[in-house]
Parts: sequence; C-alpha cells; structure tokens
Amino acid sequence: MKLASLKDGRDGRLVVVSRDLSRCVPVPTVATTLQAALDDWARAAPLLAAAALALDAGDQGAGVMPFDPAACAAPLPRAYQWADGSAYVNHVELVRRARGAELPESFWHDPLLYQGGSDTLLGPCDPIRLADDQGWGIDFEGEIAVITDDVPMGVSETAAAGHIALLMLVNDVSLRGLIPGELAKGFGFFQSKPSSAFSPVAVTPDDLGDAWDGGRVHRPLLSFVNGEPFGRPDAGRDMTFDFPRLIAHAARTRPLGAGTIIGSGTVSNKQGTGHGSAIADGGVGYACLAEVRMIETIRDGQPTTPFLRFGDRVRLEMEDAEGRSIFGAIDQTVTRYPGP
Repeated sequence: MKLASLKDGRDGRLVVVSRDLSRCVPVPTVATTLQAALDDWARAAPLLAAAALALDAGDQGAGVMPFDPAACAAPLPRAYQWADGSAYVNHVELVRRARGAELPESFWHDPLLYQGGSDTLLGPCDPIRLADDQGWGIDFEGEIAVITDDVPMGVSETAAAGHIALLMLVNDVSLRGLIPGELAKGFGFFQSKPSSAFSPVAVTPDDLGDAWDGGRVHRPLLSFVNGEPFGRPDAGRDMTFDFPRLIAHAARTRPLGAGTIIGSGTVSNKQGTGHGSAIADGGVGYACLAEVRMIETIRDGQPTTPFLRFGDRVRLEMEDAEGRSIFGAIDQTVTRYPGP
C-alpha cells in the first residue's frame, strides 16, 4: 500500500493512495496522521491495507479525491528521529580519494550514521530555500529511506528486517562548502545539512514486489537536473550495508521509536574505471553533484560541474519494471531565502 500526508497542521493528514497515484482517501477512523498509525502499527497496518484494496478496486466512497503531490507534506512532516547512513561505500571512497585520503578498512565493515534534523522535513514539491548559492555549495543527494515501527535495543539484523514498516525516497540536501569546516571540528554535520525532502508517498515493502529482497531496493534511482537526465544508479547494487544492518547498527545501544527514519546515504554504483561514468558517456550517472565533481577532480585536477544555483530544479523518482512511478517524484526548485 501507499501512504501520504496532505499538508494540514504540523503533522499532516494521513491518506491512503491508489497504486497508480491518481486518487487518495483520508482514513480518520484508523489514524489521522502517519505517526499515529505507526504508534499502533500492528492494529493500523491491516486496516490501512484494507482501505488501499478498496481504493484500488474502484471505491468511490465519501472522501475519495484526486491525489496531488504538490499538496503533500513529507510522509512524516516531522519525525522523532532521522538518522542517515552511508551504505554505498563507493560514494565514501570517492569523497576521500578526491581529497587524497585513504579509505579506512573499517568503513567496509562498520556502517556510518549521523543524526539529521527531523523537525522540519520538506514535502516533495517544497522549494529548497537557502540564503547563499555561491559559497555554500548546494547539492542534492538521492537516497532511499525506511521508516520503522518500534525497534528494541540490541535487535539482530534478522529481526530488524521485520521492523521495516515503509520505504520512501529522500533528497538529503547538502551544503558542500560548509561540510569541511564542520567535520574539521570533529563533531559532525549540523549547518551543512539543512532540511531534507521526501517523496510524496511511502510504501510498504510488499508494494515493491520482486524489487524488494528484504533489505535492498533493486531499481534505478532516476535523477534530473534542470530537466536533463543526470543519474540512474541501481539502488540495490553496491549497497554495502542493507537496511536491516543499518537498523541493527542504530539500535545497538538504544531502542528506536516508531517513526524512526533511516536513510541509505547517496545511491552510488561502481562503473567505468571503477568509480563513475556520466550517462552521456554510457554510464549510469550519479545521485549527487559531488560525485561527478570528484571524478573531475581525480581526472583533471579540479571540478568543472557547478553546484546548484537559485532557479535550478532537481527531480528524483523511481519506476517499477513497467515504468510506473513507485513513490511519486521529489521535484524541487532552489530559491533564495530572504531571511526571517
């Protein structure tokens, strides 16, 4: 089934969405918000699934309306926890190689996670509003994320798979110009990671069919910059740490509350020379600007691809084997923030 949150107050209004993304219906007798449904997931999930079946069967009952992604908030407009990983070690290796640093062997065995800001998550069509498009180095990062139910501390990887309630797409906006200074302090990201945006709908694992293997999504993540194809790396390929591993890692020393979002990190495939190749060169391209800039730096000594500027547009989407959109599209424009 597919779920979304229409913009309504701080936490949105939960709706069930048809498989073809054409219609939706509120389900107030089950839950008014997605967080409320996740808090009681064992009860709510089968009731929501029944509503989805009725909607797909052509139910025209009270409350059914056209589905408009532009009217959507993030599936969870604010979440108790948003932890982003770096499960595609190829991406990490490229970052470090571009600055002449070796990749520690531990990175292949021990997942990376950072705690992101989860109080103001963006809807799929919300603008990326920032004050500086010159020195901040505005970049998009195409990712997959899961939403969990309640996860006990010390959960095994095998058991963690059963706690994945929903999946969605993410644009983890990054300010590359601010990252080096923050990381040099040894205390992690903060200002360099503004609000992330999420796909219009979150889907249950069964909605993915054969594309879901219990831990990875095996479909290309499509990205476009100003309408031009930029990347189509396969999200299931070269994912060093799958989602059960990331969840077990996050829950090693603490439980995870229902509604926790765990991100995959930038989807990245090894290709060409072993590091990357643009679509124009016959490769699968990239899920962020930083990777192509890293390739340019490694190859030419300096990058030539610019970061995003005001007015630039980014689109992220994933299609099933029949070419149908699975999560709907994240479609955002970078705009100037005028100040408070």
